[in-house]
Order: sequence, then C-alpha cells, then structure tokens
Amino acid sequence: MPEQFELFADPIPDDESPNSDAKPETTLQASPRILYFDLETQRGTQDVGGWSNIHKMGMAVGVVFDSIEERMLTYLENEEQKLLRKLRSADLVVGFNVKRFDYTVMQPYDPDFDLNEINTCDMLEHVEKKLGFRLGLNHLAQHTLGARKSADGLVSLEWYREYKNTGDPAFMDRIVEYCKKDVEITRDLYLFGVQNGFIRYLSKGGIPQTMEVDWKPETLIPVRK
Repeated sequence: MPEQFELFADPIPDDESPNSDAKPETTLQASPRILYFDLETQRGTQDVGGWSNIHKMGMAVGVVFDSIEERMLTYLENEEQKLLRKLRSADLVVGFNVKRFDYTVMQPYDPDFDLNEINTCDMLEHVEKKLGFRLGLNHLAQHTLGARKSADGLVSLEWYREYKNTGDPAFMDRIVEYCKKDVEITRDLYLFGVQNGFIRYLSKGGIPQTMEVDWKPETLIPVRK
C-alpha cells in the first residue's frame, strides 16, 4: 500500500489462490476469522487524475493473512473476485487506510456490494480519530515494533510498469513480496495493540508518545445471535 500522505498531513478530501504460502488447515475454526489485508495498485494518482479517482487505480496484487489458516494468500490480476469473496468471509478485516484506499480500489470489482459493510478495523481511522492527525504505517511500525516497510508505493508502481512492459514475472514477484511485508507489519502492529493496549509514535515535536487502543476482537466483532 502506498503511503498516501506526509507525516502529520491534513486529511485527504473464498477461494484459495494458487499463489499462497501453503499451510494446510488442520483444525476446525475455534476463533474468529481475522484477515489482515493490503493491496498494491496498477496506477498512481498522476495516472488517474488525482486522489478523487482512487477507484480507477486498479488492483495489481492483493495479499491477505488468514488468522485461521495461518498463511498468506496472494491474489493477482483477474483474481479480484476470489479476493472479494475472501474478504466477505471475514469476521474482521484489519488494514491501514483500508477504508479510504484499498476498499475504494476494489469497489468497482463488486459494484452491487458496499465494501464498507465489511466489519473492519482501519487502524489509521483509529489513529486519526484519537490524535486529530494521521500518521503513516511506517512511522507507527518503526516506533512501536522497530520495523520498517521494505519499499514504498511509488517503487511498486515502477515494478508494475516494468512487468507490463517486459512480461518478466520477477517484477511481479517483487510487488508480491513488498505487499506481504506490509501485511506482516499491519498484522504485527494490530497484535501489539491488542496485547498491550497501546501503540507508540512521535509527537509533532519529536517526543515519544503512546496512544491507547482497544482493538481486542471481542470489542470489534459483533456477537452473533
């Protein structure tokens, strides 16, 4: 997922895939299915005429980590419907800027269903609501986990262009690995918040701070009657 904003920026108005890290599911589901989700796009803002046209960017690859199956699932071009079915199977989808960005990218592939009806924990939405400003995934991961993203969305777009121009699958492999890393960071940041009740960041003055979060599944997932 691209970092769609600068630090402290103001707000900007299934089926199993063959491309998965296979780990057979050996037990019956005994807990909620939480899907950690991120995608990379085919086009950037300059290609589609700005942030108001996120829906035109198109999915290059989508990656999900399934908490029940304990594996990554990768969805390439032309597998959008499989990804959508997977997302709709979740008790909770966890992402970062997923409502404004990822779901907006995916919405044209399922125009008859509002993806925002999926029960979702958008961590950026929580951060912005609590602090009054937004922070990037890289910032939060670095100060909470000591981890960093492996690249950025602009590099991913270049890889996609090279893939389309040359047909070399190595470029798509790079996008997949980058997206998987973002999913890992998203998952680990969420789980840190669940286990500790807070995440860490730097204030505008560069002072280390903590932000309390209540991301426990029992809080976020409605009780089924």
